[in-house]
Amino acid sequence: VQLQASGGGLVQAGDSLRLSCAASGGIFSRSHMGWFRQAPGKERRFVAAIHVSGVRKDYADSVQGRFIVSRDNVKRTLYLQMNSLEPEDTAVYFCAVQRAWGRRGLDDFGSWGPGTLVTVSS
Repeated sequence: VQLQASGGGLVQAGDSLRLSCAASGGIFSRSHMGWFRQAPGKERRFVAAIHVSGVRKDYADSVQGRFIVSRDNVKRTLYLQMNSLEPEDTAVYFCAVQRAWGRRGLDDFGSWGPGTLVTVSS
């Protein structure tokens, strides 16, 4: 599956933003999916994941309660609704296929697409 994230931009602290990840090829509807982010000069880190069913979700502590991951299997699109954004959320955001539910490591994800930059000003 090929993935393309979009929706990034420059926002102010406290604002909301929704990222999208469009999938082509492969079997999106049978894949667990996830979001990662990479801040300048830092390693890529897990943000959120969603089970193939769309019901089970997993969030990093840093975004729990502020971000919501969702999916539309008909549209073959993954979403990340980001609320109450903070300057610390500034990063390039990536979507990827999760190989096994519940795993959060970089090696547990694949089919990485190009990221989308989110910049949160204070």
